[in-house]
Parts: sequence; C-alpha cells; structure tokens
Amino acid sequence: MSAAKVEVKRYSPALGAVVTGVDLAKPLDAEAWDAIHSAFLKHLVLFFPDQHLTREQQCAFASRFGTLNVHPYVAGMADKPEVLEVLKNPKDEANFGGAWHADLTFLEAPPLGSTLYALEVPEVGGDTLWSNLYLAYERLSDGMKEMLRPLTGMHSAVMLYGSNTVGGTGFGNKMSMQVDHRDEAAAEVGHPVIRTHPETGRPILAISPDYMRRFKNMTEQESRPLLKFLKELATREELTCRFRWAKDTLALWDNRCTLHYALNDYPGERRRMMRVAINGDRPR
Repeated sequence: MSAAKVEVKRYSPALGAVVTGVDLAKPLDAEAWDAIHSAFLKHLVLFFPDQHLTREQQCAFASRFGTLNVHPYVAGMADKPEVLEVLKNPKDEANFGGAWHADLTFLEAPPLGSTLYALEVPEVGGDTLWSNLYLAYERLSDGMKEMLRPLTGMHSAVMLYGSNTVGGTGFGNKMSMQVDHRDEAAAEVGHPVIRTHPETGRPILAISPDYMRRFKNMTEQESRPLLKFLKELATREELTCRFRWAKDTLALWDNRCTLHYALNDYPGERRRMMRVAINGDRPR
C-alpha cells in the first residue's frame, strides 16, 4: 500500500480528517504507515470509510501504534478480549460512551488511542462528537494556565463501574453489554491537569469529565465549580467535530488530547461497533 495513494482531507476546522486510498485489511508499507501516523498526530481523529475488516485485521492495524488494551470492567469478545462489541439494542436505555470523556483515565496509564469500526448504524442518529484538548488549553488565560499547571486531577471509575451503581447511576441492566461492577472501581489515580503530549510536545488540558472527580487535596464539592468551567470550555462547539457514521467506517482517535461523546438519540434502533483500544503511557 503506497503512501502516494493515501489522501487526507480535513473534516472540520477544530479536528478530524477523512483518509482515503488505503485498505486497512492489508499490511501497510512504511510510507503509508508514516502518512497515517503523521495525519493522526496532526488531526487527532481520523475516519477511514469503506473498510472491510475482520476483528483480526482491526487488531493488526491498531497494533501498529502499540499493545492492545483489555477493558477492566467491560467484557470483550470471548476469543479476543481486547475487542469490545459496542452494542445498543432497540430495548436498551443506556449507551456505551454516552457522556464527554477520554477513555479509561482511571488507569495508571490510560490508552494512547482507540479504533471504532461500524458494523450496524441507525438510519439517523448515533453520531459521535470529539473535542480538541490542545485548543482548550490555548483558550485558557495565562493566569488560569499558571493556576492549573501544578494541579493533579483525581480520576476514578466509581460512577460507572462501582458496586453501588448497579441499576442506579451506572449502566446496570440498561445496556446489553456485559459490565462488571466492583468495589475496586472506587480507587483513585492522579494525573496532571496540564500534561504534555509525548510525541508532539504540545500542552494539553487533560480532563475527562466522566472520570475526573476532584483535584488532589480538595473535596469533590470544592472542585466542582472549576471542573464545570473546564468541561464547558473543553466542549465548546468551535472546539469540536461531529461525525455521522456509515457502515464499514473505522475511526481512530488520539485519546491523549481529545474527548469524545457517543450520542444516544436513536431509541428503538440498533447500533453495533467494534472497539479496540491501544495502551499508552502514564501522563506527564
């Protein structure tokens, strides 16, 4: 697969690009890989239409970026635990990823990025939004940057995967996917609120509203006003893109410098995707 055939077209002003001229079911040569990797770092989320992938081929592509993640609370495929079937059936109330978040920031080393491959999509609805956390950082005043730089955000999975969320604020029985609720989800992990991207060297406003509960040495109540401000800043419309899915499209995004949000606006319809996440490093 020659890089000369790889075409990258911007999708929105803030982030995102559509990549054509590449068949991800086939091995990529060095030039094609370099073109995709460069586009990934530049545009943060890439959309590859008209792909026809097996689970093994999706995993092989994701593995070019690093080792693959196994979700600690959601069951993957029986024969490939690193592959999550992201499924919403017509009778389900909840959907997977239905709030602004970065993936698994409650881990010591959250994912570098994720791939999501569309197998079944509703006729309308079920779009996904992404936001650019580089731009969110740039929108901060110098005084706010100075205040945030030494702060540590405390991340936890308790609101979605804690033992006391079954049938309540967590997924419970509202979703077809197999979710494991455990006491250990209440454990906290600290990450810098302002981190540096390990490949581009750019500063990032590294928040994850679903998982970041408070600032270190502060209570949740004390932290709430500032967290609310930062979430509203990071998800301003001009910092986002909204993608309308088509069957056989694969998305790849940089989890280190984006948030995403899967809209739950298609009641009574089915949406089925395959997700593979790539292990990353500890934020610094």
